[in-house]
Amino acid sequence: MKFVESRAGKTQQQGTHSTAYLAFVPADLPPSPPIDFDMEMIGLMSEADLALGQLSGIASLLPNPDLFVAMYVKKEAVLSSQIEGIQCTLDDVLQQEADEDGVRTKDISEVVNYVNAMNYGIERLKTLPLSLRLIREMHERLMQGVRGEHKDPGEFRRSQNWIGPQGCTLTNASFVPPPVHLLQNALSNFESFMHNRGQLPIAIQCAILHAQFETIHPFLDGNGRVGRLLVSLLLHERNVLKQPLLYISLYLKQNRLDYYDRLTAVRQNGDWEGWVKFFLRGVVQVSNEASLTAQRIVEFREKVLFNARSMGKNELALVDHLFSQPIMDIRTAERLLGCSYVTASNALQNFVKSGYVTEATGQKRNKLYKFSGYLSLFDETQPSHENDGDGDGSGGGVSGGPPTRKSGPGFQ
Repeated sequence: MKFVESRAGKTQQQGTHSTAYLAFVPADLPPSPPIDFDMEMIGLMSEADLALGQLSGIASLLPNPDLFVAMYVKKEAVLSSQIEGIQCTLDDVLQQEADEDGVRTKDISEVVNYVNAMNYGIERLKTLPLSLRLIREMHERLMQGVRGEHKDPGEFRRSQNWIGPQGCTLTNASFVPPPVHLLQNALSNFESFMHNRGQLPIAIQCAILHAQFETIHPFLDGNGRVGRLLVSLLLHERNVLKQPLLYISLYLKQNRLDYYDRLTAVRQNGDWEGWVKFFLRGVVQVSNEASLTAQRIVEFREKVLFNARSMGKNELALVDHLFSQPIMDIRTAERLLGCSYVTASNALQNFVKSGYVTEATGQKRNKLYKFSGYLSLFDETQPSHENDGDGDGSGGGVSGGPPTRKSGPGFQ
């Protein structure tokens, strides 16, 4: 890591002689000089506000917005985890939910934890404002029983961490977050800025907070995922979105190298404007895509209901259950409908004939039925089967591949 001094902060030498290294100490928020609202920034801010308002309005028209939110939370969990190199699809998670006795892989557990952390945060906001305390509570749930479970879940780090290629050390790391003795000051300023309402437009505040959180890197593991969770929760807390539906991970995954480079440019050059503009473009993109998905869900549901009415009362009753459990077996359908096994099987088979449902296992027994017509609306969650690195979304754009997170001498 080279010597850096910018409006975003500066590197300071830590240690002595052969153990000396440079750690980055972020400047206090808000940025100084203030964010430059040039014409491009104003235009992007206007587009973002419009896209967020449209998403909020369309989501309110959904017949059961909670189901939509539940699917989007799972979708975000998959995408945010894929950024960390966790290979898991939305189908994997839904099949795990449908088959409670099945073996849960480590990757699925990571995604399920993300869903639990997000849902916990959404519920906790009813009694506790978005704060360092809530961030720690979500982190504890994120790391429970998965890789990193021994790295102080729910606690800010008490040792130095760093980011860089596999095998690097503190002395040649691409990026070293602030040292432990300066961590609390950075976090206190972060929390104060998070609670500061009205000084900056909320979308810009989200952008700055996410970048600062990744720079502080307060946990030994899970920083990227928690930092992305904060964006949606802050918009929800401020009532910009009545339902927490703005999930930025799809955009960041699609633009992964730009994501790392923009964060690096903030730290090295103080280029807050470049990062904020990049982030606002993402807000516009994912808001418009979510609005379109919401519209398609409404249209699709009406089509399914129309066809189900001609099939029979059991099929009609099964429709909403399919939206809430888009992968299920016959026993589940039997229980939900309160009917016989044969009747439940016939109802599912009628949906298979209609093309809305497909059998997902190809087995003669223990078949799982997938509400494929609905899940196809979320197809962009399928991974590219590449390793996206384990940099928790805050790497330095190292050549030769995405950066890797390290957490001190005891990292394994």
